[in-house]
Amino acid sequence: GMGDVALKCANYLVENLKAEVFASMNSADYFYPISSIIKKGILSTKDLPGNYFYYWKNLKAAEQRNNNACDLIIFTSNAQPDMSRAEDYVENILEIARLYKVKSVVSFAAMPAPIDHTQVPDVWYAATNKELLKNLDNFGLKLMNEGDISGLNGLFLGLAKKSGFPGYCLLGEIPIYTIQIENPRAVSSILNKLKLILGLPLEFKTLEKQVEFIEAEISKLVEYLKEGIALPVDSGPISEAEIEKIKKALIQLTHLPQSIKEKIEKLFDLAKKDIGKANELKQELDNWSVYKEYEDRFLDLFKKSKDKGN
Repeated sequence: GMGDVALKCANYLVENLKAEVFASMNSADYFYPISSIIKKGILSTKDLPGNYFYYWKNLKAAEQRNNNACDLIIFTSNAQPDMSRAEDYVENILEIARLYKVKSVVSFAAMPAPIDHTQVPDVWYAATNKELLKNLDNFGLKLMNEGDISGLNGLFLGLAKKSGFPGYCLLGEIPIYTIQIENPRAVSSILNKLKLILGLPLEFKTLEKQVEFIEAEISKLVEYLKEGIALPVDSGPISEAEIEKIKKALIQLTHLPQSIKEKIEKLFDLAKKDIGKANELKQELDNWSVYKEYEDRFLDLFKKSKDKGN
């Protein structure tokens, strides 16, 4: 997903806790090749994504005062399956959860936000029941009151709830203009919260180095863009207007996530039936700085609405 946040959260847990693999899923049941790779001019198909289950035994759980301290099963996959097969995919994951008497499930996700890449991102949360919401309220998280969590990160929790598993999603903020750049800062924010919630013995030295490196690389790109779009270069801080220009320029270098494209199309469909939804659509287009790309379609909504009125 966006910023590789969910994948890197899971992978960092595996590496830092030294979790051990104990099961896998057959990729051919859920994935199929969609492109070829080229090395030294030679084409070949990509390997299918790996889908692995790891376990970590919390040997110090009994000593910890945190009532949430627990053992972990961590599931990772470096891609999402075709969504037509997503329910079966999730069901196989939940079958492992039943087999090992998992008490609750957690997923990770990214939340695009109008923040700067040097800011410490907030972590938002949503849960499957009110009791969990109340418990999580003690950890400095921000409640996601409304909205949706696109892709398997959100669908997994919804289907888990239907199967009787309580759970929650932790969403780390990422700058809107860096959605296609890995974001270890968001990963760090999420895992610091998870450490508190579950009493995990995590350390973040490796992650802190990644944060410094990526932040420096993005800053170089910002400086390059400042020159490229003729912003004044001086020793003082750049203005909010200049930051907005940089964000828009950076967005142009990235691709709109498929989940956001789908959300925009859904809002267009809703606005065709109810023009009152146009405000929500316009806000979404502005959030992603893509209004110009959709302007003709957006204005057509009002023409059609006027024709209906006549």
